[in-house]
Amino acid sequence: MSDFWLLVELGFSHVWDWQGYDHLLFLAALCLPFSTRQWKPLLWLITCFTIGHSLSLILASLEVVKVSSILIEFLIPVSIAATAVYNMIYARAVWVRNNQLVMWVTLFFGVVHGFGFAGYFELIRDVDQPLWSSLLFFALGIESAQIVLGALMLLLSFVLLNVLGRNRRDWVLVFSSVIIGILLPIIIERWP
Repeated sequence: MSDFWLLVELGFSHVWDWQGYDHLLFLAALCLPFSTRQWKPLLWLITCFTIGHSLSLILASLEVVKVSSILIEFLIPVSIAATAVYNMIYARAVWVRNNQLVMWVTLFFGVVHGFGFAGYFELIRDVDQPLWSSLLFFALGIESAQIVLGALMLLLSFVLLNVLGRNRRDWVLVFSSVIIGILLPIIIERWP
């Protein structure tokens, strides 16, 4: 039972690790365009990301796929920037994102981000426990942390748009621009 809570806690702290802020930036970019009325499609996207993240951990743990860490370290900030650019392109759209393409891309980005964490996951998981249980417990921690972040982003959006009367388009454009500004030097630095 202690392994359960340890892995859930490690999954939760993986998302909220300020040194690995890429996870937080990706989720912020993913959540940014949604309103509180659109929490269900956002929850689906968050879950797609977790599934993708878990899938890459399975593939790496079973040594089915081995991906260059240099490539992954480059693709992680690119995926976040791509999400922010997507937000900016569609900033004027009505943000009901039930688009299956967005879900598949989010799943793929989850796979990319998961490969970035696969080496560490192998170090923290108990090899005496089945892979599926370690992965499930870790994924529960990740999913719960991402839901908390999604709820905080929805709350921030609600306050800015409904309480302070800010414009949705401006909110999406400004925050997406900030995310891109943070990532551009990292993308240039990690260019393969």
